[in-house]
Amino acid sequence: MNLPAAAVAAIASVTLAWPATAAAQSYPLKAVRVVVPSSPGGTTDIVARVLAQRLSDSLGQPFTVDNRAGAGTMIGNELVAKSPADGYTLLMGISTLAIIPSMYKNVRYDALRDFAPISLAVTVPNVLLVHPSVPARNVGQLVALAKSGRLKLNAGSAGTGTSPHLSLELFNGMAGINAVHVPYKGSGVGMIGILSGEVDMLFPALPTAMANIKSGKLIALGVTTAQRSPSLPNVPAIAESIPGYEATQWFGMLAPAGTPKAIVERLHQQIVAGLRAPETAKHLAAEGAEIVASTPEQFSAYLQSETVKWARVIKAAKLEEQ
Repeated sequence: MNLPAAAVAAIASVTLAWPATAAAQSYPLKAVRVVVPSSPGGTTDIVARVLAQRLSDSLGQPFTVDNRAGAGTMIGNELVAKSPADGYTLLMGISTLAIIPSMYKNVRYDALRDFAPISLAVTVPNVLLVHPSVPARNVGQLVALAKSGRLKLNAGSAGTGTSPHLSLELFNGMAGINAVHVPYKGSGVGMIGILSGEVDMLFPALPTAMANIKSGKLIALGVTTAQRSPSLPNVPAIAESIPGYEATQWFGMLAPAGTPKAIVERLHQQIVAGLRAPETAKHLAAEGAEIVASTPEQFSAYLQSETVKWARVIKAAKLEEQ
């Protein structure tokens, strides 16, 4: 019996799809490594460990966090980009994934081609802090002070190319000021710098800053998200003074490009379920995080838009590696 060509093609497509579907249904069969491209204890590590525990519980295999810090997150990112596309090595990606390609020449992976986005998990505001000695108690006063020339502002960051650094550069450009960038080796060292008065201002992640804001040791002038943070509702968004300003730290799960779609979707479903579980939401909210739980397609589009946005900021601030 001769089958029509369309029927033959349909049977072939089902036959080819079957092994991938079966593999996804049984996935995972062994431990999964979640690479965090930064040191233990930071916000990235916290989010990764919360998700890893949820995935371990729901999928029945260990999801273990592997901290691979260094080179502004490039070491961990490259490790995952060049790993087998089988779902057993994942990346807890962060905002620098969209920043680094425009800053450095020799990045040995392509952030838009070498990863399969799974879900944009959470966003975290940075917060504009000033030392109490700075005579400004809102964004407008700080900008006026900088423009007056009465005080030459120094602004710390967690390091060149980090989200706090780019938050500063965007602020400088949109406010029309020139606070001098002072890079530190990490958020913790930067906090020590502003607490000691070594720098006047800082844009750390909200979880890093919360204790010192509540104690009154540092003054919060604004959060970098478009809207106020539920964790700090009395602090305005910078956008209320500088319309259009937005610089969000984000954290999302990715796999190497080519990972079977069925495995990506299985991971996506479990990550979203984990993020929406009341105990997870409560834990992350306490860290100042806002849950997104996007689809893979939404995360892919967001990564592309963030890459374009920060490329413009980097070019305007002349931050490209020469």
